[in-house]
Amino acid sequence: MTGAHGLQEIIVETRYGALRGQTDGTVCVWKGVPFARPPVGELRFRPPEPPEPWQGVRDATRFGPAAVQPDDRLISNITGGGTLPQDEDCLYLNIWSPSPQGRRPVLVWIHGGAYLTGAGFIPWYDGSSFAREGDVVVVTINYRLGALGFLYLEEAFGPEFAGSGNLGILDQVAALRWVKENIAAFGGDPDRVTLFGESAGAGSVGVLMAVPAARGLFHRAILQSGSGALGVRSPESAARVAARVLQNAGVEPGRRDALYALPARAWVNALAALGPGLPVGPVIDGTVLPEHPLAALARGAARDVATLTGVNRDEYNLFALMDPVWLGDDEAALRRQVEAVVGAAAGPLVDFYRSRGEGPLGRRLLPLMSYAVFVRGMLATADAQARAGAPVWAYRFDFETPVLGGVLGACHALEIPFVFNTLDRAGADRFTGTAPERHAIAQAMHRAWIAFARDGNPQHGGLPSWPPYDLEDRAVMVFGPGPEAHVERDPWREERQVWAEVAGAAS
Repeated sequence: MTGAHGLQEIIVETRYGALRGQTDGTVCVWKGVPFARPPVGELRFRPPEPPEPWQGVRDATRFGPAAVQPDDRLISNITGGGTLPQDEDCLYLNIWSPSPQGRRPVLVWIHGGAYLTGAGFIPWYDGSSFAREGDVVVVTINYRLGALGFLYLEEAFGPEFAGSGNLGILDQVAALRWVKENIAAFGGDPDRVTLFGESAGAGSVGVLMAVPAARGLFHRAILQSGSGALGVRSPESAARVAARVLQNAGVEPGRRDALYALPARAWVNALAALGPGLPVGPVIDGTVLPEHPLAALARGAARDVATLTGVNRDEYNLFALMDPVWLGDDEAALRRQVEAVVGAAAGPLVDFYRSRGEGPLGRRLLPLMSYAVFVRGMLATADAQARAGAPVWAYRFDFETPVLGGVLGACHALEIPFVFNTLDRAGADRFTGTAPERHAIAQAMHRAWIAFARDGNPQHGGLPSWPPYDLEDRAVMVFGPGPEAHVERDPWREERQVWAEVAGAAS
């Protein structure tokens, strides 16, 4: 049957029932596919359960809602304005495939958003180009966010709530299990799954590399601007946050009925009252996550997982845009900002970065924050995987967006529409600008991600020779600022050595 815009329906059979998607003749799309039962009512604060089978053919032509979340101006800009449709019933995924026939590599995308915001259906994450140009299957997922996905309730409510601090991670495991069981019906190969994500999505990938329940559900990993060190909390830290959220929500420890009676939006507000930052994230709870992800990688937990990891050159510039202290020379205020992230090491680090740049002190310290929050974890991940014997490649994204007078540089999240080759999607040019060289960079990155999904190696004919990352050369492929990519050896050497010296002095 042919519908609006010349789209035809396409029906596949999963183990839970039949799904009706759409195809334009080159790409087939199924949207809003449930991979778990709705986590509502008595299933709130519980691990995800398999979806209920259905009778007949289920419509899969509309995206399912995002997790309930606070408003995010950046996401609103990306989606072309307005807010995302939201509901506590949010565990849905979306699939793009060239055809239900065949066995192609599969890319599973985990969105970012500080474990607080985001959705798998944002236009930047459209998988059409991957399917059309790369002959791969793309899956994007939602997962529970904020308090409903990462509130550590075990201390306040007992062992029945073991795992509650990692429900968002367990949702991701459930989605991966669904992919393993069903993706062959969509033309995907369940034995060639590459997990990729950005920011908190990359943090999730790093965590999943260490989660026993995820073992064997994916075979390659791409971490964009994030690592298993991003936002991971000890149970003590997570319990302190939970106590404050419960107090804000008016829920007394042990009052289980109140956990379920409170509307989902009230949980969002109770967490938001803690203020900006990264208040929740995966928890080393001994149940879902037995140890710190970087410790797990160091002992070889993911030595069989080929890894591609990287950062954007000016990661922290995006966050500085929201805080005027980074525009000026108020040294006391800036030191407090740095101390909040790096502790006692702030003094010597501020002195080091002060001497490296120009302009206001705040601008000179932004590379310090980029290194602290993003580069350090990325290098630790690459080093641990390389030591364990895993194949590792590293990249840096240097394209500078001209918007807002160029103040963002190569900032956080800017690489996403290049990776997905979605520069023509709503809102992208408001972030990337319209420079012609964007398209050459997008092709180089897009093809590298396709090659990695296909062969476990990002090398392709449009790039110079891309050596694997090792502890001697530390080779990094640099995309941008111009259209040609190039390789740099140990580009963070000086910073890496200073940070090592500071850490040694502090220990």
